[in-house]
Amino acid sequence: MVRSGASDVDGYLAELPEERRAALTRLRQLCRRELVGFDEIMAFGMPAYERDGTCEIAFAAQKQYLSFYLLRGDVREAFGERLAGHDVGRSCLRFRSPGSMDFELLRDLLRATAARPGTVC
Repeated sequence: MVRSGASDVDGYLAELPEERRAALTRLRQLCRRELVGFDEIMAFGMPAYERDGTCEIAFAAQKQYLSFYLLRGDVREAFGERLAGHDVGRSCLRFRSPGSMDFELLRDLLRATAARPGTVC
């Protein structure tokens, strides 16, 4: 799945195979717990979290991996050492399998994002 037509996050997750659904449900729970004051929306066919109308976090099940979109350059830079060795794109962190997801790192990225507003890429 690259782009979902689901109207909400529950619908998006329901479309996924069980193993991927379990991992992204866990990520969703983490986002909802850590991103206090953010709105959960569907944007560009994927679950996203916005603050004051600006999307700062999103995630998606892609064909070859699970993506975590961190749209804040300042947070990416602050976590440069911890992100080294991971499959990182300009604004996303890719995991080849649900079992490879580093939920401790993801939690820390979410906390840093929630701590204060910043500029998105």
